[in-house]
Amino acid sequence: MTFVRKLHRRFRRTVLLLATLCTVSVVLSAYYLYAGSRRESGPADADAEGACGAARQPPHGQAAAGSGRLPRASSADPTVLVFVESQYSALGQDIVAVLESGRFQYHTEIAPGKGDLPALTENAKGKYILIIYENILKYVHMDAWNRSLLDKYCVEYGVGVIGFHKAGDKSAQSFPGRGFPFSAHGNLAVRDCCINPQSPLLHVTKSSKLDKGSLPGTDWTVFQINHSAYQPVIFAKVKTPENLSPPLSKGAFYATVIHDRGLHDGIQRVLFGDNLSFWLHKLIFLDAVSFLSGDRLTLSLDRYVLVDIDDIFVGKEGTRMNVKDVKALLETQNLLRAQITNFTFNLGFSGKFYHTGSEEEDAGDDLLLRSAAQFWWFPHMWSHMQPHLFHNESALMEQMALNKKFATEHGIPTHMGYAVAPHHSGVYPVHGQLYEAWKKVWGIQVTSTEEYPHLKPARHRRGFVHKNIMVLPRQTCGLFTHTIFYQEYPGGPRELDNSIQGGELFFTVLLNPISIFMTHLSNYGNDRLGSYTFVNLANFVQSWTNLRLQTLPPAQLAHKYFELFPEQRDPLWQNPCDDKRHRDIWSKEKTCDRLPKFLVIGPQKTGTTALYLFLAMHPSILSNSPSPKTLEEVQFFNRNNYHRGIDWYMDFFPVPSNATTDLLFEKSANYFHSEEAPRRAASLVPKAKIITILIDPSDRAYSWYQHQRSHEDPTALKFSFYQVISAGPRAPAELRALQKRCLVPGWYASHIERWLVYFPPFQLLIIDGQQLRTDPATVMDEVQKFLGVSRHYNYSEALTFDSHKGFWCQLLEEGKTKCLGKSKGRKYPPMGPDLQACLSPSGTIKRTGWPTARCLFFTR
Repeated sequence: MTFVRKLHRRFRRTVLLLATLCTVSVVLSAYYLYAGSRRESGPADADAEGACGAARQPPHGQAAAGSGRLPRASSADPTVLVFVESQYSALGQDIVAVLESGRFQYHTEIAPGKGDLPALTENAKGKYILIIYENILKYVHMDAWNRSLLDKYCVEYGVGVIGFHKAGDKSAQSFPGRGFPFSAHGNLAVRDCCINPQSPLLHVTKSSKLDKGSLPGTDWTVFQINHSAYQPVIFAKVKTPENLSPPLSKGAFYATVIHDRGLHDGIQRVLFGDNLSFWLHKLIFLDAVSFLSGDRLTLSLDRYVLVDIDDIFVGKEGTRMNVKDVKALLETQNLLRAQITNFTFNLGFSGKFYHTGSEEEDAGDDLLLRSAAQFWWFPHMWSHMQPHLFHNESALMEQMALNKKFATEHGIPTHMGYAVAPHHSGVYPVHGQLYEAWKKVWGIQVTSTEEYPHLKPARHRRGFVHKNIMVLPRQTCGLFTHTIFYQEYPGGPRELDNSIQGGELFFTVLLNPISIFMTHLSNYGNDRLGSYTFVNLANFVQSWTNLRLQTLPPAQLAHKYFELFPEQRDPLWQNPCDDKRHRDIWSKEKTCDRLPKFLVIGPQKTGTTALYLFLAMHPSILSNSPSPKTLEEVQFFNRNNYHRGIDWYMDFFPVPSNATTDLLFEKSANYFHSEEAPRRAASLVPKAKIITILIDPSDRAYSWYQHQRSHEDPTALKFSFYQVISAGPRAPAELRALQKRCLVPGWYASHIERWLVYFPPFQLLIIDGQQLRTDPATVMDEVQKFLGVSRHYNYSEALTFDSHKGFWCQLLEEGKTKCLGKSKGRKYPPMGPDLQACLSPSGTIKRTGWPTARCLFFTR
């Protein structure tokens, strides 16, 4: 019996052991089946991040070698050389758009098939700090001679290279013989990207969590790296790796952006396996520009964001804010303050529309006013009318006074010094009465507009200062008065989300150190898209970038803006009639027909006044009215008169009776050698024709000296012409100033080159000043042909030579003449043979050892 019991116990133990083993086997099988199924569909976040993190490690312990920033390439100019496939190529335009948005200087070249290079140096200095190839294969397959030249330049000046790989077939493409130890697979669809947090490129970009999902497009390139000098920057998975030749590993991460750390040849490169349509590639591209330029082309991490809510009381019933909406607005403001330092909504008001909604909406108005101290406020117009419709400054002031009275009665702060005109009317194009009324009623210091210089492209918007009011660029954010419901967003709600998450709105914040966003009352009622947009935008920016978001009151923001961009203080006036939006917000009483069709630009003492008189004789040519200070010259484009604005300028010109056949013109002889005049003139009158008169530059210099003596200039009376032109750098300041006025206008080549930067050669006519003096009729026939006047004027019959004056005059009725004034045609003592020899091309000024004055006329 004992034996039977023992046998029974052993049998039970065996059964239990077998049952346990079966259970463990089932559990293990279930686990591996489950894990295998997860590997088929993609790893969980933790597993994926682990795999991505493992791939992030640089091989062979090389992390330290590539982790530092590049030394500053101080010997090269901060200009980017961009090789594009054509001037119309999409990727080339995207590259240029990003560089422009970052305010980086660049020069584009069509990438030649044989690899020929433009000049890379000038005066022993590098011209380019960075080189970008839209198609890196043009760089890879460059002939050996040009490649060695380019590599030598890059090493000597510390210049890096950025390239984009054009997708080929799906088979592996290797370049070891070309010095690139990696292979590339093209035309792929990829998914699930992540960033290598150890990449030294990262500046704006923050290494965030795995971004799961398909990436846009099916023409991606992934790189397989075979050398420790290369470091991955962005990883992604290939969707169908088994279809490649040779096949890639399933579930593995591959680099879509790689960084060549220059360990093998001293040249650092960043290669992209796709274009810039993927937002993360665009972000890394900016960081690559910063890194490879040694931080000389870099974006600050500080971003200032101001959100304006226009028309806080203006809106149709059903689109306005009720009490719940106002409470939600206050909650959103508090929420955003956790991510944007000092964030405060800025509310614009037109008091006339207070309490014009439903009962619930009027209650919302009341809560806004009870919470007035929680917000910043700025005025529109009392009745929301466009200021350019008011031609009387006092009428504008009455409207503003009503709005200010409303603000005072309802506890709205009036000290912010910021205002926005309805539809940006009167801000740009400038309506002078608006600026004056703003200052007198509100003490306005700052405004903003989306219209300067034009609405599109947005990256070209700039600021300026006019009448001591700072005008800042304003940005749109995809929210307009009709954008009320999420599901009804134009293009679908995904369109809004894409703009926030790496799209247009995200890059507006990224590429602009200061962004003033225009939103509307209706965006904060109903579905509250305004709150949704900015909360999600702040979250996305904080997740993927190292940007520091903050807000400043408008006046402080404006001062910060012009600290960053002092060169923008001076405006650059455009022709309002060249932009339909500008015409719509410009006074109908103004006309662009009062702008000149051609300019006589000088230089002085070459016969410009005589030409002015001859032109004014033509029945189809109309000159400006005289200026009280500068006589027949307006001197608009070269002096502070420019800041008076185009209304001031146009007031000098009559309204032509026939805008097609009549030609308006002005003559200002100082335009010729002005640094600013060509750019300003080309901006306002780009189609204007330009006339200049040239004589021997030494004769011009001597004539100016004698002109100054006749006007009793003390310096000219004190010093001889020889002393003036031979004065050295240690001469008295007044003597050097007179020397400059004698010599600088005679640097003909330099000044004409400057004008030709802005005007094509067919718009420029150069007149021989000596021929104008001796044979004006022939010259005027040439001028008429150049101007294309439809009615020919016979100057041979209209001019007569006055032997007493020594030049040609206008012939009037009964044999009378109209000549230039007494100050013209003066007889000066000749320069004499010594001075002529001194100023001749072979002459020297031996007393000072300086180069000949004649040479100074043509070179700096």
